[in-house]
Amino acid sequence: MGNQTSPMEFILSDISEIPSIQIPLSIIFLTVYIIALMGNWVLIVIIYIHPFLQTPMYFFISNLGCLDIFYISTTVPKMLVNSLTCWKTISFGGCVTQLYFYLVMAATESTLLSTMAFDRYMAICNPLRYSAIMNNKLCLQLALSSWLTGFCYSAIHTATTFRLDFCRSNVINHFFCDILPLLTISCTDTNINMIVVYVVGGLLVSVCFPLIIISYIYIIKTILKIPSALGRRKTFSTCVSHLSSVYLFYFSGSFAYFRPPSSNSLYHNKINAVFYTILPPMLNPLIYSLRNKELKRAIKRASGTI
Repeated sequence: MGNQTSPMEFILSDISEIPSIQIPLSIIFLTVYIIALMGNWVLIVIIYIHPFLQTPMYFFISNLGCLDIFYISTTVPKMLVNSLTCWKTISFGGCVTQLYFYLVMAATESTLLSTMAFDRYMAICNPLRYSAIMNNKLCLQLALSSWLTGFCYSAIHTATTFRLDFCRSNVINHFFCDILPLLTISCTDTNINMIVVYVVGGLLVSVCFPLIIISYIYIIKTILKIPSALGRRKTFSTCVSHLSSVYLFYFSGSFAYFRPPSSNSLYHNKINAVFYTILPPMLNPLIYSLRNKELKRAIKRASGTI
């Protein structure tokens, strides 16, 4: 890199270093991307066109669907282009943009999942006051707060990451621009950056995740008070989809970020990143559609089968 402190472009890595499986992997991820786009768009349209789905729960699910479309689109298209061509570069500005919007979507999803847990808490633990409290104004405020949190969270990490000089290398050991792989190629002291990762990221998780846990503690207590087994099962079934999304997103994301960066951990992070950047956007519409009777009924109506 000579005397340059920042490269004009970066070189991204493939998920696998084995050339013979690049095309099969690309076909798989292209299929996943198409399924994610179609599934989330169908979910959004179905919720929008059916009046009986105009409730807070489905409002947040449609927000999640919109979020997942943007979330998977920040990483997969560029990854597919790089895996199928010899040019695996991304411009410096493109890397900044990708990191910023990827972090926006990740932080917003974290906040939105906690908001959805609060909605389930209100619906199950305070059913008589649910409609009065979870009105359209509050739902819109909660959704906007989730997005605003994502934009602020991302701005902090993006600003601290790209204040660094990248004179050690311009090869990023990842299939998209992410914080930890960028820190490993910086020739600037990254201690402040690691503090920001742990403090700001930890603050987000320590607020959102406990809210989910506390909400479900009260939900479980309320469900256990329901006299009939059928009633308990039906009530808890409305939470299973949300819990599945929470587990998939938080477990894989926290495992990737809350470890010190090293060459070995970054290799495993490429595999782990698939689980929290690609699979949730694909699986969320399937999870909510298959587990929710009202959504299944709406989809059948829209397809003309009933």
